[in-house]
Amino acid sequence: MFKADGEIFESTVYDYEVLLKRLREQAFLNAGIKIVFSDKRDKENIIGETLHYEGGIRQFVDHIHTTRGYESISGDVIYISGMQGDSFAEIALQYNNSYNEIILSFANNIHTKDGGTHETGFKNALTKVINEYGRKMGLLKDKEKLSGDDVREGLTAIISVKLTECEFEGQTKGRLGNPEVRPFVEKLVMEKLMNFMEEHPDSAKLIFEKSISALKAREAAKRARDAERNKNGFGKASMPEKLADCSERDNRYTEIYIVEGDSAGGSAKQGRDRRYQAILALWGKMLNVEKARIDKIYGNDKLEPVVTALGTGIGEDFDIEKLRYGKVIIMADADVDGMHIRTLLLTFFFRYMRPLISNGNIYIAQPPLFKVERKKKVYYAFSDEERDRYIAELSEDGKYKDVEVQRYKGLGEMDPEQLWETTMDPERRTIVKIGMEDAFKADEVFSILMGDKVEPRRQFIEKNARFAQDLDF
Repeated sequence: MFKADGEIFESTVYDYEVLLKRLREQAFLNAGIKIVFSDKRDKENIIGETLHYEGGIRQFVDHIHTTRGYESISGDVIYISGMQGDSFAEIALQYNNSYNEIILSFANNIHTKDGGTHETGFKNALTKVINEYGRKMGLLKDKEKLSGDDVREGLTAIISVKLTECEFEGQTKGRLGNPEVRPFVEKLVMEKLMNFMEEHPDSAKLIFEKSISALKAREAAKRARDAERNKNGFGKASMPEKLADCSERDNRYTEIYIVEGDSAGGSAKQGRDRRYQAILALWGKMLNVEKARIDKIYGNDKLEPVVTALGTGIGEDFDIEKLRYGKVIIMADADVDGMHIRTLLLTFFFRYMRPLISNGNIYIAQPPLFKVERKKKVYYAFSDEERDRYIAELSEDGKYKDVEVQRYKGLGEMDPEQLWETTMDPERRTIVKIGMEDAFKADEVFSILMGDKVEPRRQFIEKNARFAQDLDF
């Protein structure tokens, strides 16, 4: 039994989900091992799981696909393993119907979140094999070539190496540095994956078609991007019609509010400090990018104004040095529709402008739900409990006479002064910075919530319903 020492550790409160995730990884990485995990802190509600996977990392891939609601397009999980001296490597991979890439690599059971030589060897070999297969089968034109991004679209892969001596880069052991591992893994994957594709022509054809589809989408995105640049004159895009810009140009001081609807946008424009606050009003149903490739983003009338206003570009063109506003604040109504809009925008930023999240540039504004007033004394409440507390405070002898309560159905109901006072004034507003402590977990949540499959979404909602207040940004 392990118990943290309170004199050494900052916190001795265990997080059940964090421990479960780590122990499940160990069970997947060590096929056949059985781990019995129990949480007995609450004697009235003891919970736990038995973690036992004879299929090892093959079942790891299955688990990821089941959790996210992905469907395989390449048959069963492909498994590759081999030895070189004292070094052992195993890889499990499978293609699915999404557009997302998931590669998890491990060295001596340690998650190398920043990759390393084993991951580089795998990626190089995968690109070479699929290109070689295409040329061998006459499926690629003379100068046509699939990129690494093309062959990894819709791929889930687990890479695990066991070494006598691991050389990690950095204090957190996030990247494997052993130089001999790269050619070992690359040769192993080249030989065994090519053998698989030759022996399983139906699966090989589906994998290749997936890669070709990604290539065509990338080329379509390039044409759309070039068309936008030519339309706007050598890449100098004209600002969106709905953008009310600020006068300051130094992004250390600027912020942009992305607001849904002309009514709310109008109030925000009138209430803002135009020196450093810009307003971009959006309208209509936004594209769910979880179900669309990058070529569908260019020219999209809902997302193109966001891309143009921020100035960074998207995908492989993204350049955070060109960011025009240091704070990008999503301001939507405090209701279900507003949450949906926030989720769609966050999905877009996560998929195509992820450095904005990791760099801490994305925020959520929190407008009040209620206005509580009596005799010119006004409070703004952000929850039912806060509303009731203000009502009690303003009442006389427990009587609620003359206490007026207004429920804001939308930002458009606030006049400019109210919007400034409650949601835009840096001295009084509440905004929440969107972080990305665990990129894989964030990726998983977006896939579940915004993907095609209903069942994983239903299970997620049922499991997390009790945390709804915390999830409401």
